[in-house]
Amino acid sequence: MPGTAPSGGTAALPPGRWLAWVGVLLAPSPAVLRRWALAGVVTSALIILTGAAVRLSQSGLGCPDWPACTAHSIGAADATGDSLVHRWVEFGNRLVTVAIFVVAVGVFIAAWRFRSPGGNRRRDLIWLAALQPAAIVVQAGLGGLVVLTKLNPALVSVHFLASLALIAATVGLYVRCQESTGRATQFVPRTVQLAAIGVVGTIALMMAAGTVVTGTGPLAGAADVARYHLPLEGVTQLHADIGWLLAGLMVALLLGLRLTAAPPKAIRLGWVLLGLIGLQGVIGYTQYFTGLPAGLVWCHVAGSVAIWITALLLPYALRDRGSVTQPDVARPQAAQQPTAAVAEAG
Repeated sequence: MPGTAPSGGTAALPPGRWLAWVGVLLAPSPAVLRRWALAGVVTSALIILTGAAVRLSQSGLGCPDWPACTAHSIGAADATGDSLVHRWVEFGNRLVTVAIFVVAVGVFIAAWRFRSPGGNRRRDLIWLAALQPAAIVVQAGLGGLVVLTKLNPALVSVHFLASLALIAATVGLYVRCQESTGRATQFVPRTVQLAAIGVVGTIALMMAAGTVVTGTGPLAGAADVARYHLPLEGVTQLHADIGWLLAGLMVALLLGLRLTAAPPKAIRLGWVLLGLIGLQGVIGYTQYFTGLPAGLVWCHVAGSVAIWITALLLPYALRDRGSVTQPDVARPQAAQQPTAAVAEAG
């Protein structure tokens, strides 16, 4: 019958449907841009989780060449001296990176085509979005150096820390694409804002120390690769000490949030972050005293990603720029009243 798709359900989408999908990307609404930005956050976190799976499964040299898997094969087809599982884990991680790059390009296109209520492009969003495909290209290059240098531990650490920077850019875009360009209203005193930023910095330091622990221990990416020439017990203790410092800072920050009547969203994020830090500590001590089982270490990495994203969101929750649907003008003076109240409370 007319208008009925052929049997088997394999009919292609009509041209009008394809044009609709293209139109969503080329003329995105605030909701569409927010979804693209959220996809950027999720996929940037996925880079870390799949990379951790490569390292913890000892598959770092499953593909001993780059950008192809071997000198004679793009895919994981040739024998490499490593097991088939290791070859496909490493090659699968490369395929995931390609898919994530496609998402990053979509994020950039959406940010470039987005128009504010005044009809203007948002340069802040464009720059944050442009960082995503650029960072993934840099990550691919770093990954190639890691493979070609047989998993040099310093390069592996830089590779991981670059992923943290990528996540910071994606979280920034996710928050900013929901805000106007108006002047920010600050809800808490400067000291509390600095404490929140200090928590973010301490988490970054702890995760950097974590890369040294992994690069010193038995799960360095392959059975016979270079490691940091450091005492494992010593670097593990340093990593744990930073964790205890972080927990103390987080308790102090939560106290500051309550005393300064911070927004409920910020207080909720603070409690979630403290809970994640406590859970991370339990996982960390458990994995250490059980001989570093790879599965538990992967859970520890996943927890660190959740902590990083939550910590990055917290400082944004301490101020307000208004909705993205507002015109690109300075906010009315009345909207600054919470700032005055904070100044009096401080």
